[in-house]
Amino acid sequence: MLLLAADFYYLKNIAGRRLVGLRWWNEVDTATGGSHWVFESQDRSGSVESGAPTQNATDKRFFWLALYAQPALWVALAIVSLVRLLNPIWLSLVAIALILTITNTLAFSRCDKFSQASSLASSAILTSLLILHARAILTLSLKSTGGTWTLGDISYYVPATPYTTVSVAAVGRLEHVDSLTPVTVVSITARNGSIASLESIVGGFASDDVWNPGFLGALLVHYNGVGDKPKYPSKLITSSRWNQVSNIIPISTNCSSTIPNGPYFLSANGALYQPYRLYSDFAGAFTQPLIPNSDGSYAALPAALPGIQSPAIGVPSRLYYTKTPSKPLAGVRLGVKDIYDVAGVKTSNGNRAVYGFYPPKTDNSIPVQRLIDAGAIIVGKMKTSQFANGELATADWVDYHSPFNPRGDGYQDPSSSSSGAGAGTGTYPWLDLTLGSDTGGSIRGPSQVQGLFGNRPTHGLVDLTGVMPLAPELDTAGVLCRDPAIWKAAGIALYADLPFYNSYPSAIQTIGFPTSATSEASTIILSFLAQLQNFLNAKTTALNLTTAWATSRPASAPPALPSLLNQTYPVLISKQQTRLVRDPFYAAYAAVHDGRKPFVDPAPLVRWAFGDSQPDSALTEARNNKTIFMDWFNSNILRNDSRTCSDSLLLYADGLNIQYRNLYNKPPRVPFGFSASRISVFSEVPDVVVPVGQAAYQSDITGHVEVLPVTVDIMAARGCDGMLFNLVEDLTAAGVLNVTQTGQTITGGEILLKRGMIGL
Repeated sequence: MLLLAADFYYLKNIAGRRLVGLRWWNEVDTATGGSHWVFESQDRSGSVESGAPTQNATDKRFFWLALYAQPALWVALAIVSLVRLLNPIWLSLVAIALILTITNTLAFSRCDKFSQASSLASSAILTSLLILHARAILTLSLKSTGGTWTLGDISYYVPATPYTTVSVAAVGRLEHVDSLTPVTVVSITARNGSIASLESIVGGFASDDVWNPGFLGALLVHYNGVGDKPKYPSKLITSSRWNQVSNIIPISTNCSSTIPNGPYFLSANGALYQPYRLYSDFAGAFTQPLIPNSDGSYAALPAALPGIQSPAIGVPSRLYYTKTPSKPLAGVRLGVKDIYDVAGVKTSNGNRAVYGFYPPKTDNSIPVQRLIDAGAIIVGKMKTSQFANGELATADWVDYHSPFNPRGDGYQDPSSSSSGAGAGTGTYPWLDLTLGSDTGGSIRGPSQVQGLFGNRPTHGLVDLTGVMPLAPELDTAGVLCRDPAIWKAAGIALYADLPFYNSYPSAIQTIGFPTSATSEASTIILSFLAQLQNFLNAKTTALNLTTAWATSRPASAPPALPSLLNQTYPVLISKQQTRLVRDPFYAAYAAVHDGRKPFVDPAPLVRWAFGDSQPDSALTEARNNKTIFMDWFNSNILRNDSRTCSDSLLLYADGLNIQYRNLYNKPPRVPFGFSASRISVFSEVPDVVVPVGQAAYQSDITGHVEVLPVTVDIMAARGCDGMLFNLVEDLTAAGVLNVTQTGQTITGGEILLKRGMIGL
């Protein structure tokens, strides 16, 4: 900048006067205060003898050449800055240089009364440069983010970047509507290249929720084999089901690999785009929809659907993906609880201030990355109760609205803190798998009330780098799912080197189980227990944990379990989260906002306040008490076994969970106490939820008899997660357990909210 200013001054005040006898300035009238520009040209007819200044002809030619060449050189640099440097700051520098050089060019041309042509030329140059500059600015500020299209009453998002391009000759045979044509790509080999095979492949696409018959206008056939390409007629009735006549067009592409089968949009210049079908998040389960970037990071989906507080979630066709041993989750659509970092996206932890304050993350958390590596497709981040603390719907949720549980009357609490994961998995058939977390029950609770398969794993099975902590001593990562096969595949991907046992324990222990069938729920629970006993050829024993502890506890431990564990959980979560999350957040926020505090929901504040009231020694004591119970439990209740991994299974059940979300509850409280659901928390053993049926209740909302899920929790010895995954899969194959469905019940049925609605 300094050099440009110096050059401008030298040219205006020194070179112009000495070389060509020209000068220009702004003159102020001291009497009136007005000003005007003065352009002066010296008399060039003088001679040295007369004392008049003279100019060298070569100097003059060089001066005028340089004067007009400089703007042209700066224009060339502007083009280079746009094409090669890709940095707007260089364009700004060029603009400043052009202003200075053109100013001198115009002024000296005005001074030169013998050079009218140069004046016209300089005006033309100035006009061209201004146009170039304006177009460059527009080029930098305008960027396509894709667009939304409707085909057969289904909305799609078409990204800005194509998947590949095809030969332009093939494109010429199609009619384009607004530059895009819906087409279906079929990749074939010599073995499946017949007309019958082609029809069979296309007929199988009907099961895909993204593809629809509107994509049958043209079949782009990509041959991926050796030898002569199959010959097809130019048109084909692809299926009597749709009676659709399709243009068959052989294509070649700019990539060497096979183009995945499925629906595409084709542009007039041969660009082939993979669309995302748009679904409405009417249950309010997501915080934001996501799509992948080319660099492996993610971005918010720039598309929307009509609806009240219902973001659009985009999903790609499952036809694009093929499961392999290295990609067991290929094409599986994944929702991620919003305490896990996803590259390119902000993590909210359920708090608006956190979301607004911190920048997007640069890396995926380790659990997220493992699922991506296994082929899972992230479609969005999902709601969590604030900072993963337990919250009841409506009253406790302030920053964000709690998701809606689809089961029963549609107004039951979805449980927490993996609320979005549970509600989304129970509501949307287009969502296959969700990643949650479980510190004190945050996966198991949502799985129970929505009738899903969910797991709290053995503590420490997966590194939680990139995950917001509640208490590292208790935090775990697990998944929620309707299909045990996908659930198991996710477990294999998430928990590396997990041993899988195919032999099962022949002993079952129960805790808090019904002793007789006094209700529909208890009948269902006892029926499952009987089927499990028969499947395992096992004997069942009722476990009295209080008695077992009293008779075999460590000598130094208190005689009653509540005395040991009543405060263990609240101390660990409150002391650890205030230290690891709250304090750094408060300090950083205050530094930017003049000492202010951010808003936090009531439930975390109550727990954090309790932690502040406890001395630091309470944290040490809580850790010690947890270790005492863990060592005792793993040595006396659930022991490892070399053949079956665990010497027994431990089952517990809560019956029917009825918790209306429209009730005004008491203020949130500190989560004191000990129950069956805390056993796995303190002992670090795996604890899985399995849906076993559904029972009726009289709804206060609908005034009608509705049904809610009934579930059972199964625990095994530490490290026996693989055995539990196998057991659940085998129980499903035997008909003891079933894949659950989305909707009002675990066997399906339209959600009450959706009945009569179109487009959800």
